[in-house]
Amino acid sequence: MKGTVGINAYIFQVCVAFMLVVNSYGEIWYQPEQVHLSATGNPTEMIVTWSTFNDTESQVQFGVTAAKSTSSGSSTKFVDGGPEKHTQFIHRVKLTKLKPGTKYVYRCGSKKGWSMLFFFKAVENRADWSPRFAIYGDMGNENAQSLARLQRGTQDGTLDVILHVGDFGYDLDTNNGHVGDEFMRQIEPVAAYVPYMTCAGNHESAYNFSNYKNRFTMPLYGDNQNLWYSWNINSAHIISFSTEVYFFGDVSNETKTNQFKWLEADLMEANKPERRAQYPWIITMGHRPMYCSDSDRDDCTKQRSLVRSALEDMFYKYGVDLELWAHEHNYERLWPVYKEKVYNGSKEAPYTNPKAPVHIITGSAGCKERHDLFLFSKPWDAFRSIDYGYSVMQIRNKTHLTWEQVSDDQSGKVIDKFTLIKDRHGPEAWL
Repeated sequence: MKGTVGINAYIFQVCVAFMLVVNSYGEIWYQPEQVHLSATGNPTEMIVTWSTFNDTESQVQFGVTAAKSTSSGSSTKFVDGGPEKHTQFIHRVKLTKLKPGTKYVYRCGSKKGWSMLFFFKAVENRADWSPRFAIYGDMGNENAQSLARLQRGTQDGTLDVILHVGDFGYDLDTNNGHVGDEFMRQIEPVAAYVPYMTCAGNHESAYNFSNYKNRFTMPLYGDNQNLWYSWNINSAHIISFSTEVYFFGDVSNETKTNQFKWLEADLMEANKPERRAQYPWIITMGHRPMYCSDSDRDDCTKQRSLVRSALEDMFYKYGVDLELWAHEHNYERLWPVYKEKVYNGSKEAPYTNPKAPVHIITGSAGCKERHDLFLFSKPWDAFRSIDYGYSVMQIRNKTHLTWEQVSDDQSGKVIDKFTLIKDRHGPEAWL
């Protein structure tokens, strides 16, 4: 028996060595990998993104019962900024004319190599649909503790969308981008089944955020290289933006100004009466929080927070309901807060018709930097935990949104939950 195991191990090693040698001559590696989905805001569309290490055609075969239809797209060459100049080709295909709520099977690639068969459910277009979002930030290639539970939730159909609020892989550029490849392979069992929507974090900063900008395909891709975008789902308008424009010198003032102008224009459009009636929930996601009570010296611990100074007034002015953050490696739920003052709806029902936005920090998915500890509680603190885990948000309807924090340390136990109730949305809700 031991001899058989030894022979099998030897054969495996020879095969791996052969693949590496062949790859060094550029003969293979047309095989798709790192497959992931993203939504566009149109329930009849879905974007499929993947990588190969030699360029080839970009095709997706898909269908309801079998992958019979074919859609084509294009690829872009991505060269990592490290000394190895690790090169790959990012393929993108937009599927259109999907039937909302219908389950599809698909594979991606070309005649030179196809992925395994995956499946996804097209975004629903029903008013009574209550989508469930898994939300987290700060998930690393090492110690990605929450990943197995997320995989089960996406493939079982209990999660509809992932919102990853910055910091991927720790870091995507490490080892000439090979850690980025490993991380994208790790999340494939999640991201190939539901839309995987993202925003940039501080750990994406290398080479002017090039790994983040190139590896993902968010709405408006190409106009701003994934740094900011918005999309609609059910009764929510979700805005993703970069907090990192305030912290890195290689981000130009023009980029910072352009994002601010775009944010304000997007919020103005979202607050038009007909738009707010259709998408009453406005939810933002950015990596570094405005508020926190951590023991470190991050921006959110400072009275003159850069993020807060830049954005708090604008988000309040346009009636943002919920602000999602990460960066701190823990979970922290805040009372409704504006300018460091709590504005609960009432003592008995603080999240019923609150008079300020609600902030949630959910950065405990698991990474090699482990946990961030808390300092003394702040007046705006409602609940805190350093358990590894992730959040689940469900948009029930136009007035009710539920929130749960799942502890992976406690085998999936819900350790925190609340319901946000808004009879009115928009800046008039603060009156």
